[in-house]
Amino acid sequence: MGWLFLKVLLVGVSFSGFLYPLVDFCFNGKTRGQKPNFVIILADDIGWGDLGANWAETKDTTNLDKIASEGMRFVDFHAAASTCSPSRASLLTGRLGLRNGVTHNFAVTSVGGLPLNETTLAEVLQQAGYVTGMIGKWHLGHHGSYHPNFRGFDYYFGIPYSHDMGCTDTPGYNHPPCPACPQGDGPSRNLQRDCYTDVALPLYENLNIVEQPVNLSSLAQKYAEKATQFIQQASTSGRPFLLYVGLAHMHVPLPVTQLPAAPQGGRLYGAGLREMDGLVGQIKDKVDRTAKENTFLWFTGDNGPWAQKCELAGSVGPFTGLWQTRQGGCPAKQTTWEGGHRVPALAYWPGRVPVNVTSTALLSVLDIFPTVVALAQASLPQGRRFDGVDVSEVLFGWSQPGHRVLFHPNSGAAGEFGALQTVRLERYKAFYITGGARACDGSTGPELQHKFPLIFNLEDDIAEAVPLERGGAEYQAVLPEIRKVLADVLQDIANDNISKADYTQDPSVTPCCNPYHIACRCQAT
Repeated sequence: MGWLFLKVLLVGVSFSGFLYPLVDFCFNGKTRGQKPNFVIILADDIGWGDLGANWAETKDTTNLDKIASEGMRFVDFHAAASTCSPSRASLLTGRLGLRNGVTHNFAVTSVGGLPLNETTLAEVLQQAGYVTGMIGKWHLGHHGSYHPNFRGFDYYFGIPYSHDMGCTDTPGYNHPPCPACPQGDGPSRNLQRDCYTDVALPLYENLNIVEQPVNLSSLAQKYAEKATQFIQQASTSGRPFLLYVGLAHMHVPLPVTQLPAAPQGGRLYGAGLREMDGLVGQIKDKVDRTAKENTFLWFTGDNGPWAQKCELAGSVGPFTGLWQTRQGGCPAKQTTWEGGHRVPALAYWPGRVPVNVTSTALLSVLDIFPTVVALAQASLPQGRRFDGVDVSEVLFGWSQPGHRVLFHPNSGAAGEFGALQTVRLERYKAFYITGGARACDGSTGPELQHKFPLIFNLEDDIAEAVPLERGGAEYQAVLPEIRKVLADVLQDIANDNISKADYTQDPSVTPCCNPYHIACRCQAT
């Protein structure tokens, strides 16, 4: 464990000014003109219909729409799960939760995280000579060796989990509202179970908590500043770089800094979209000024909107899951309906990715890992199988189809976490289980098992309103193939080198910069 102690010591050193511990920006390698840079931006709880280029009703994403016009927009792109931690684990490993072990979210008190025998994208690129940085939400374990600095990222600045998992002095807008952190000693308050009040939200720079509680009203600008600084330093160093940005937007609470005239409901959400869009615009502008010809920017989301947050949730566009809404609950985040996992996605790389192209290829967040590894001229980790594929040919306009089959894991609304009971096969989608997540009105849809799956033809029914007749010719023709591809993937997983995440909890691992102050404040107020 000597190496771990040394790395903790080096990363944890406090610096004044703008310096990145452990990042050797003076590396003398000659890879700068040969290997591309990568900027991966992952929005949180964003709806497919939140992107103006996707949905004409949205007018708040001018920078993202510009990226769409200058690059490629994907309209059949899917998160690898419909909730935070599993989706992020799949992005960084190219593997579904049944393989990488992350099937549901980690907690503030989680001892574990993304299993240590899983190799992350950052580790692969780090070994290939890249300098690696991560800004924003991590949510794959914060205790000990699960911290980003020990998972391949030379530099980290951000919050270790969702920004609603701790109190702040600037609580923003949530539904139901959550209070600010307590300022002094007093009796504990019996509040909404969705509110965290005992421990303030921490902000890390590498291994140091630099702010607790986080000032949410300035967080977006801090992320923009750290991201652009990283790009500048890396671009002038001679080294290729990977920058992974996990945005706080559009997860609640919405930390809207420029309030609309009437700060309520959808107007607040629109203001949050504009703030997110501005942050992405700053990052893209920095790329254009420093490394435009050799940087691949990929924007997408971790899952669909959190509908139980009512007007503070995003738009699923036309993917309304009408069959489920008639049963009860919502068909968005935490579900395997299209609104839960079909997300906006854009690719931008001047001179390489075609301009103003809309791709209908069936793609996934799972594809980011193998695609970036291939473009970086690196090698996939040995001894394991991957669910994502290299989609370079789609990105460069040489091919269109993408996947023939995708699997959408259970993500909280129904069934066992991570289980594969929803299958996408070309234009068809089969549900062996259905259930609605909590809706704005508090209702949930019943969990229903389907021995003979519900099958929808998405080309004819993007709203997933009316399943095919079980006795009909179309249903009978596609059912055997659906059964076969599902059986094949389950057998493949059974034969794979799979991991198991440690989901045990211990209050002692809660991030706390000063346990002697109320809510772990770093300094008395």
